[in-house]
Amino acid sequence: MEAFQILKDKLTHAPILALPEGVEDFVVYCDASHTGSGCVLMQRNKVIAYASRQLKKHEKNYATHDLELGAIVFALKLWRHYLYGVHFTVYTDHKSLKYIFGQKELNMRQRRWMETLNGYDCEILYQEGKTNVVADALSRNEAEKPRRVGRM
Repeated sequence: MEAFQILKDKLTHAPILALPEGVEDFVVYCDASHTGSGCVLMQRNKVIAYASRQLKKHEKNYATHDLELGAIVFALKLWRHYLYGVHFTVYTDHKSLKYIFGQKELNMRQRRWMETLNGYDCEILYQEGKTNVVADALSRNEAEKPRRVGRM
């Protein structure tokens, strides 16, 4: 009986997406793994949007900091209509990204991504991976492999 009540509560109080209210207080949570990228756009502790994508074959060879930076760029491009021209915060679980703006030697991909980031008014902050659970789960969400149907 207790399990039924828990299930009923979860189904009737499911989290829903909210519409943005104004252009302030946006927060983006990003994470990347060697299978994909995941991000969450929030405003005042309400989820506005979720996004995830699988890595392309060549992206699976990227270093971890490039995957994390790529996840941020993915989120910014996807939610440009919310984020461009307003101040917002990006949380990532990769500490080195806080210091990427001070790097002198960047490869061409990193330079291109930094150029994209420079067009936004954002602050990149570190957040431990274990507290960034939604973006982490989205980054590891693998699509099912297509099944093959043989002859009958």
